[in-house]
Amino acid sequence: MSTDPDESRLSELTSATTDNAGDEPRRRMPFAWFWPLLVGAAAALVLRIAFSGGPGRPFSAMLGAFIYLAPAVCGAVTVYMAERIERRSWGYYIWAPWVSTALFVIGTLLVFIEGMICAVVIVPLFAVMGSVGGLAMGLVCRVTRWPRPALYGFAVLPLVLGAIEPQLPNPDRFSTTSRTLFIAAPAERIWHEINQARDIRPDEVGNAWAYRIGVPMPLAGVTHETPEGRVRQVRWQKDVHFEELITEWQPQQHMKWEYRFAPDSFPAGALDDHVVIGGHYFDLRDSAFTLTPRDGGTELRIDVSWRVSTRFNWYADRVAQFLLGDFSEHILHFYKVRSEGALAMAAR
Repeated sequence: MSTDPDESRLSELTSATTDNAGDEPRRRMPFAWFWPLLVGAAAALVLRIAFSGGPGRPFSAMLGAFIYLAPAVCGAVTVYMAERIERRSWGYYIWAPWVSTALFVIGTLLVFIEGMICAVVIVPLFAVMGSVGGLAMGLVCRVTRWPRPALYGFAVLPLVLGAIEPQLPNPDRFSTTSRTLFIAAPAERIWHEINQARDIRPDEVGNAWAYRIGVPMPLAGVTHETPEGRVRQVRWQKDVHFEELITEWQPQQHMKWEYRFAPDSFPAGALDDHVVIGGHYFDLRDSAFTLTPRDGGTELRIDVSWRVSTRFNWYADRVAQFLLGDFSEHILHFYKVRSEGALAMAAR
């Protein structure tokens, strides 16, 4: 009876020690444990190069076909290559893809096809999907004689779906977050600092996670009177600039604004293309500050709302919740330090 070449190869290689009791153990290639991980990462990197389409176009790296299936292919290839050397445990099917997907992400950074922001935020999802692919291939290797055809199916599926998926509209998801902080300063002092935030230093805005992964730090936010109304001019590092059109204005109590971005608001390299604010996949809708007098000072609240439009909104929105919530806390802390500092200087 004929046997599958993969099964024959696996039978040969799983003779881990000897064919006969007195024989020498077979030699294995150097770093045999590492090659499956490297091959899995390389397969996913090839897919990433294939998925280089623009936003909303076929083979965009933000398609669900890539986000879900590329790490699954990475895990499947890793396990397939490892099984050709020797039978692996179920635990291996889970953890080995974590390493290979991490190598894959590092590879995208090394060849400059991915930015740090996207790379960092997507790693947890890639690790999970890598394990799904690894477990699926491990099951195939254990219960069937056709691991190679199954692997081909794994590899072809994202390419087929990557051509079809853009014909379907992305779902929109709208969310908000709020943060509140007590500031030992009167509302008029805080109001001034909000509308005249100049010469912002990196140490003043702290180490918010958004800044740690590459979002430019703010440099200034100044409100101006213009023919179209009050407009807050905002500047960040890396020549990022945009406007906040104030739609609600109650002096020393409340202000709300919408965002306006120009074609040159985000110069090339300032943000990853996939997460540019106001882009195809993510946008800031509006924000607001509310000041409420309290004993000994003022309570300052910030509200931020945004949109995500992806096939993985359940994940993208949680990332946005975390990053924008953390960002909001650091912005409030900035105004607290500035307002209380200015008050202390005036008292001297």
